[in-house]
Amino acid sequence: MNISLILQMAADADPERIGLVCDGERWSYRAIQRAAHGAAANIADIGCSHIALLDESSEAAPIALFGAALAGIPYVPLNYRLADTDLAALLQRIAPAYIVGDVERAKRLAPEGGHTFCSRKDFVAAAEAAADTASGEEREGEGIAAQIFTSGTTAAPKAALLRHSNLLGYILGTVEFCSATEDDAQLVCVPPYHIAGISALLSSFYALRRIVLLPAFDPDDWLQLASAERVTNAFVVPTMLARIIERIDEGVQADLSALRAIAYGGGRMPPELIDRALDLFPETNFTNAYGLTETSSTIALLGPEEHRSAHNSSDPAVRARLGSVGRPLPTVELEIRDEEGKSLPAGECGEVYVRGEQVSGEYRGKSALDAEGWFPTRDAGWLDSEGYLFLAGRADDVIVRGGENISPGEIEEVLMSHPAIAEAVAVGVPSTEWGEAVAIAIVIRPGCDRPDDTTLRTLIKDRLRSSRVPERIAVLDEMPYNEMGKLLRRQVRAHFQDN
Repeated sequence: MNISLILQMAADADPERIGLVCDGERWSYRAIQRAAHGAAANIADIGCSHIALLDESSEAAPIALFGAALAGIPYVPLNYRLADTDLAALLQRIAPAYIVGDVERAKRLAPEGGHTFCSRKDFVAAAEAAADTASGEEREGEGIAAQIFTSGTTAAPKAALLRHSNLLGYILGTVEFCSATEDDAQLVCVPPYHIAGISALLSSFYALRRIVLLPAFDPDDWLQLASAERVTNAFVVPTMLARIIERIDEGVQADLSALRAIAYGGGRMPPELIDRALDLFPETNFTNAYGLTETSSTIALLGPEEHRSAHNSSDPAVRARLGSVGRPLPTVELEIRDEEGKSLPAGECGEVYVRGEQVSGEYRGKSALDAEGWFPTRDAGWLDSEGYLFLAGRADDVIVRGGENISPGEIEEVLMSHPAIAEAVAVGVPSTEWGEAVAIAIVIRPGCDRPDDTTLRTLIKDRLRSSRVPERIAVLDEMPYNEMGKLLRRQVRAHFQDN
């Protein structure tokens, strides 16, 4: 099967229903399907190996995604925020491609390679013009629906491959077809090059839920659009939610009475932030979604009832679940393994492994799956006795001090218990004596005095043990995050190297 089936089913079920709203324009499912077929015809005429989107979110994203699927070639959404050198390297790796979006920049960075360049406006217009003469046939390809370049935090970005079977495995296993009413609307403001952007398109189209695109996040624009479109569902990353709540607390008015559900993910959610959100939106269902590019999006969920029960509970173990990412989806197998690959019992920290139809674990030129189909996520974590998954950072972030593995998360959790600390990060720094030593960076809450170093070291020693006591301490104005709300630990490490 092909992911174009999702669009076909939506267009067959309710062709005139509005499926997409962007910059004031409204697209029916029939109109999107016609444009996708037109795009596929144009792609086939050009004879390129990929269709790449170098642009913010717009109607061009679903047209390119489904058009590529119909044409039998991979869809490659590119990170337009990359530096020129990094982006030029990616453009070289997908040549010859049909590149949609920032034509001036793409031509400047990749003048050779046989690329075809087309602006967003021209791409959409050409797709609509070709719709009447398009054959409507689905062309066979390699089975690859999307090629998404990973963030490349420690090395050159990998080209993660998601096959049609992976994406359909996720959608068919988690979303009920045509389950949304005409009033249901999903506000999407994540960039198109992130797996969350792709999964939002596929899941909303399959449910027949109207997508309201916000090309670039701004809290005031988000509030205005949510109010104007009577948005019922939204996906945000923690930093977005924090800024939205900050503006509401500052007095910005918006009618959010239609907002029934907020899903979040992409980074660590501070406990005080989700507590504040649950108080501010008492009738809204919150869901924490944990997933990766290589798993076609979500593999674990902390659902609405679990949020409310944890928020209202006086039991510390239940309350702690607000800091978890919930339990694995029924369609996914998940286990925690040690460094030798041995499965660990509840309560023990190791690396998260997953297996399931939606799990790709495949990169251009190689697969990361083991012989039994398990994918090592490189995320560290543990399961509690009820099967709730708690993450402890990336497995590569583990601090190895004198041969002892130390989870940054346990140190950060203790630091966050101090009333003056708004954020805390623990990283490993080079040490002549221990190989690595613990260093911590903190952000102070507004209006609070900075705790002295002795107080912080004593706090950690009393709650944990002496091996966790930091050798170096830094106070930052703010922590470095990427646009999806993920903490950039490498930049925190770089701070200690430079100071």
